[in-house]
Amino acid sequence: MSTPYPFTAVVGQSDLRLALLLNAVSPAVGGVLVRGEKGTAKSTAVRALSALLPQVDVVPGCRFSCAPAAPDPACPDGPHEPGEGTARPARMVELPVGASEDRLVGALDIERALAEGVKAFEPGLLADAHRGILYVDEVNLLHDHLIDLLLDAAAMGASYVEREGVSVRHAARFLLVGTMNPEEGELRPQLLDRFGLTVEVAASREPAQRVEVVRRRLAYEDDPAGFAARWSGDETAVRERVVAARALLPQVRLGDNALLQIAATCAGFEVDGMRADIVMARTATALAAWAGRTEVRKEDVRQAALLALPHRRRRNPFDAPGLDEDKLDEILDGFPDEEPDPEPEPEPDGDGDGGGDGGPDGGGGVPPQTGPEEQAPEEGPDSGETAAPEPEPARAEAQEPSADASDTADAADSADAADAPVQAAVRAAEPFRTRMLSVPGLGEGASGRRSRARTAHGRTTGAQRPRGQLTKLHLAATVQAAAPHQRARGRSGRGLVIRKDDLRQATREGREGNLVLFVVDASGSMAARQRMSAVKGAVLSLLLDAYQRRDKVGLITFRGAGADLALPPTSSVDAAAARLEQLPTGGRTPLAAGLLKAHEVLRIERLRDPSRRPLLVVVTDGRATSAGSVGGDPRAAGRRTAGLLAAEGIASVVVDCESGPVRLGLAGALAADLGGPAVTLDGLRADSLAGLVKNVRTSVSEHSSNRRAA
Repeated sequence: MSTPYPFTAVVGQSDLRLALLLNAVSPAVGGVLVRGEKGTAKSTAVRALSALLPQVDVVPGCRFSCAPAAPDPACPDGPHEPGEGTARPARMVELPVGASEDRLVGALDIERALAEGVKAFEPGLLADAHRGILYVDEVNLLHDHLIDLLLDAAAMGASYVEREGVSVRHAARFLLVGTMNPEEGELRPQLLDRFGLTVEVAASREPAQRVEVVRRRLAYEDDPAGFAARWSGDETAVRERVVAARALLPQVRLGDNALLQIAATCAGFEVDGMRADIVMARTATALAAWAGRTEVRKEDVRQAALLALPHRRRRNPFDAPGLDEDKLDEILDGFPDEEPDPEPEPEPDGDGDGGGDGGPDGGGGVPPQTGPEEQAPEEGPDSGETAAPEPEPARAEAQEPSADASDTADAADSADAADAPVQAAVRAAEPFRTRMLSVPGLGEGASGRRSRARTAHGRTTGAQRPRGQLTKLHLAATVQAAAPHQRARGRSGRGLVIRKDDLRQATREGREGNLVLFVVDASGSMAARQRMSAVKGAVLSLLLDAYQRRDKVGLITFRGAGADLALPPTSSVDAAAARLEQLPTGGRTPLAAGLLKAHEVLRIERLRDPSRRPLLVVVTDGRATSAGSVGGDPRAAGRRTAGLLAAEGIASVVVDCESGPVRLGLAGALAADLGGPAVTLDGLRADSLAGLVKNVRTSVSEHSSNRRAA
């Protein structure tokens, strides 16, 4: 077994280390969600935490880690008589992103349950993690139904497995830690709220600290055992402090004044629900115990708010998590300072073992940063730098064309002079609720909320022989398959004689997530500020819809001489929104180049993820004034490229951005070439877009029928 990196050797990341230690002191806090960029020691710190947890006593031979002093009366391996136990280290169990439901909660042998009437249960990862740590790396990439099961077990302290009337329950109390990179997609607000604390981590910009990170990492890789031995004293000191804080925790008093501070803070930040108040109370209590005190102070409440509230204030996926510390101080300043506790503060051990400064109360909140025979890098002086003010949006220099513009004016707009200056990006209009766009047919992609698909969850539509392990039994079909053979199998009692060949898997239909690829016209014909603002607002609305329906999104823009992949397909909808906000406009309209780029991106994504079906959303007025790298007549090149996409059966929707009473109808012609519907910006709204889903389906099928007839 490899030697883990010592927890106390992690450089910086004081909030991360403190949040993990508070959960080690009081698992009731509810776990930690660690958000941050790659390469910031998220996984290293979590894996190192298990070495700091005290050993646990377990009933010998119990697969569910029952405590010998108080065994679980409902344990599937029970009943257990109270008695002597065996001690073992606390486990750290990792949940892989691709894990199945049975791997997480456990699996029942349905064949034995039906034929023999016994509950043959194979424990899952929740049972392995009982009384330890359950670590989920890239938790934002985990399937939603697995996250729901995981968080339900963490909240209830038990896991329930039910299959066709056969039920098993076992205890599942663990310290839940999830890590994620926001660039790869966000968690739903409902799931964010279920994590007790959240921490934002980022790599240090201080050269001395970065040097220390590299120095320690290289020393660990050269000699893991020797490096761990040099930090063993600090590890032991922190482990003992965790044990002491756990013992002190029941004695910590959460007074009425502290409760009022917590309630006022949550109300002042308009946090939904009451979970934030409860988590803050538990966190503040754990902070006091970690500092060796029996009374919760105002600084404990403040630190608890910084850890428990940032992720609960998001109202939509484009809001950045965070907390206004000035507002927090203003709320807490309205309460009188408490009298100092009469009991003395715990004395530091004097050997740099965690008794130094750095905690929220000055009593030491995080492990030391100086190892044996090492000195921490000196902190540089406060630079006093302030962020430069953001430039104000440039003033609109061009007016929207008048409503009575003539055909000559429209033609002039379509010319899109090649040397037209690039205009600064404009802000998007307010997003609105859109009608659902879906891909026709029945897919088999990842679980989501957009298009119809065969999924593991949903309504039962039929039965089939299982391919591999049986997961969802179709009871009626199984009985029907077994019934004709009962006499031949020598049935003598009331029960059926079931064989493996009789078992039938239920087939279910639900919804899948799709790849929604946006192709946005950013040429000069779209540059009028009111029009581009409306276009960005429409795309932002569709992005919000994609977030809610669990889609992957990509963004292609075309203008000037070609097309650019502004954002490769990703689950991070807020990253797409950020790229959209910075989108400049101007130049000619290389429509064919934009469509050809979309064809290339979809071809590559089909190789990477064949089961995820694409939906192409083209946002344009339909003009084509440059063929770009395609060459030839711009309009003819656009039609040929659109036909290429349609021939491969890619579902498409064209959002027509043309405005004014005199319209050329070019976007509608493009939609016909793509084999999909065209919808105006105003018609994209949910309250005015009746029948669009039907149009997407019928347009694709009609286009296919016309091609076969031709």
